[in-house]
Amino acid sequence: MALYWKKLSSELRTTVVYRTFWKFAAERQNIFSKRLRGDSPPWSKDPILRQYRFTNAYRATDRVSQYLIRNVIYDSESNSADTLFRILVFKFFNRIETWELLLRERLKISWKEFDWSGASRILEREMVERRPIYSAAYIMPPGTSLGKRRLKHESHFEIIKRMMNNNLETRLKDCGSMTEAYSILRSHPLMGPFLAYQLVTDINYSGIMSFDEMQFTVAGPGAHRGIAKCFSDRASLTDEDIIKYVTDRQEEEFEARGLKFLTLWGRSLQLIDVQNLFCEVDKYSRAKHADFNDIGGRSRIKRRFTPALQSMNIWFPPKWNLNQKIKERPYL
Repeated sequence: MALYWKKLSSELRTTVVYRTFWKFAAERQNIFSKRLRGDSPPWSKDPILRQYRFTNAYRATDRVSQYLIRNVIYDSESNSADTLFRILVFKFFNRIETWELLLRERLKISWKEFDWSGASRILEREMVERRPIYSAAYIMPPGTSLGKRRLKHESHFEIIKRMMNNNLETRLKDCGSMTEAYSILRSHPLMGPFLAYQLVTDINYSGIMSFDEMQFTVAGPGAHRGIAKCFSDRASLTDEDIIKYVTDRQEEEFEARGLKFLTLWGRSLQLIDVQNLFCEVDKYSRAKHADFNDIGGRSRIKRRFTPALQSMNIWFPPKWNLNQKIKERPYL
């Protein structure tokens, strides 16, 4: 594979945004490291990173992913059916505050005991009070194709019921690859390519599946735009091929630019991380490289950054074998 990538490198044509990609990845990880140590802000001299909000270089270190891993997946001695159900309920809303609201209302979030009508009333009340119940990170389609007029969250509850009643847990456990698990998720309503990829990654954090994150990737809309800005000639490679190419070459690319990248206690960037980084670089380049804004048609970064000084308690799926390393060396 290394020889193939080396030959391919002579055919690819990169832009200035590609150079920015590597600087952004290294600096975003530096910011994460400083926050982990408890350093006071500002954590970067980069005015764009100080002004706007970007996700971490590693997907699993972001606030919502960390909450999912620690509080949703590994918070209880749930059986695998309940674990899957908890992941689905959390991810359809992808909002910590919504999950905690259901818990405060004393709902038991388990497959056989969930109070669907009670949960629906709680969420409808939030909507009446004009409080958000969905994350703005990505848009969940409303599910109107189910053939009955429902509120958006009621349609999503119906889809979760169908997924669980369709033996999703057993089918996922029997999968031989992450690609196969992704295809099973894609067969359900609303599960477009990007949503299914995000969800299969989240389920893979649990004990239901245990696939290498380097097996498979799907480029989302933001990654499509980021890749288009980074490469002027891609030598007929798909966006997924580009993500694999970049991921495999990460050590060489950082070294060639004199950048020190702080890995995640020895864990290099995975395909899902590089996919996310292309999405974030698309946003970053709107301010850094305005002459590329005709690609994708977006010129503004919407989310402003407000430094938060809360302590960070990082924890990962036990099967990654990182938690003991963190105990021995808490900081990167």
